[in-house]
Amino acid sequence: MAEKKQGRPQKDISEHEPDQTARHNELLLAAVGEGIYGISRDGLATFVNPAATAITGWLETDLLGKPIHDMHHHTKVDGSPYPREDCPIYAATRDGTVHHVDDEVFWRKDGTSFPVAYTSTPIIENGELVGAVVVFKDITERKKTERKLQEAYAEVERMKEQLEAENIYLQEEINVEHDFAGLIGQSPAIQQLLNQVELVAPTDASVLVTGESGTGKELIARAIHEKSDRNERPLIRVNCAAIPKELFESEFFGHVKGAFTGAIKDRIGRFELADGGTIFLDEVGEIPLELQSKLLRVLQEGQIERVGEEKTRNINVRVIAATNRDLKADAEEKLFREDLFFRLNVFPVEVVPLRERSSDIPLLAAHFISLLCKRYNRDEPRLTQANVKQLQAYHWPGNVRELQNIIERAVIVGTSGKLEFDLPGNPSTPVQEGSTTESNHDTTPPFDEQERLARDRSNIIAALEVTGGKVSGKQGAAELLGIKPTTLKSRMSALNIA
Repeated sequence: MAEKKQGRPQKDISEHEPDQTARHNELLLAAVGEGIYGISRDGLATFVNPAATAITGWLETDLLGKPIHDMHHHTKVDGSPYPREDCPIYAATRDGTVHHVDDEVFWRKDGTSFPVAYTSTPIIENGELVGAVVVFKDITERKKTERKLQEAYAEVERMKEQLEAENIYLQEEINVEHDFAGLIGQSPAIQQLLNQVELVAPTDASVLVTGESGTGKELIARAIHEKSDRNERPLIRVNCAAIPKELFESEFFGHVKGAFTGAIKDRIGRFELADGGTIFLDEVGEIPLELQSKLLRVLQEGQIERVGEEKTRNINVRVIAATNRDLKADAEEKLFREDLFFRLNVFPVEVVPLRERSSDIPLLAAHFISLLCKRYNRDEPRLTQANVKQLQAYHWPGNVRELQNIIERAVIVGTSGKLEFDLPGNPSTPVQEGSTTESNHDTTPPFDEQERLARDRSNIIAALEVTGGKVSGKQGAAELLGIKPTTLKSRMSALNIA
């Protein structure tokens, strides 16, 4: 009889397999980064993994056997109550379908909330719904990323909108000539003006440019902008006198689609378009009184709201305004808001009329002749001393703009290299610089020898400036002054002009 083999008794593998499987499952659930819990059909917590307690702050003992919805899903993201019957987690125990949500919040034990994405999956046993298992995760970082992307997309869209608006604006500007030479000159008045530009340009102070029509107020605004730290951003020009009353708000601040009849799409306003740059409000005195308060608020707070939109937008704009009216007098008569006047008039700049700086006329005339002859492909005619005297004798109610128009007409109709100026009315005598029009007489005031020499010296220097120091030859200073080159050289020597 064979002897039985001695050894250790064989263990039935199936004896401890359920316990090991359960232990493995527990370890697996504990290692998972997402929160997991089970609920019974009546909504009571039956299982909670460690990640769920870590994320919510609720302990396992706080949750087991409790209505899970009432613990951390009781309130919506907007703060309103979240009825249990509307909860998608519980819906899985009723309809037997999987519910996935990623736009709600769970509430921690400390009362704070966090955005959550969760899936509620029904548990079916023997064909019967017995509960659900919920897997959730904190998506705070994802929401931050999404928000940053949305902000980036919004910024791209805003920049695209602004670039499109700037392109439209620049297309409009192409048709506006900026060869207006109001800053050309050697007179004390123009030198003082240039000094003021140099002083105020580096600051962000509001500037109010005053002066008669045609004196070059816009050119002053452009000079200030170009010499400022904002010169890489646009100078946006608004002709306040040309805007219909009912469109002021839209033109200044923009509008959204549907804000009013005809608003078929969003439109960026001039202030927003000038963000980071300068806005030039030409003829600012024409802004309706009832709209001036809104403009004042924008200047004070640096914020705008598009018409039809509740969103407030921050802007950083430097304001230069111009007018040919006496805004101070208007403010005293309640025709213009006094507080807006003070807000605009931080740094006043007055542009004197052309008749008060008649010594600049030869320089301006030579500039316009050269400019216009290039435009019309004409040979430059000679500007004689007789021409200059005729121009200096005229009163110039239209100032530099009128001078340009008169010269343009002369260039167009001129023949044989001669200029004939068609000046309206009887020419008056020239006005001494710094004097008023009321002081004019029918005869030119006499000058002593010292004054005459000073005027001659100033005139020669001005002519040399225009011609770039060229004395003789075509387009030289002698030709401009209508004298022989030898005569000019002799006078230069006598007047110590190098």
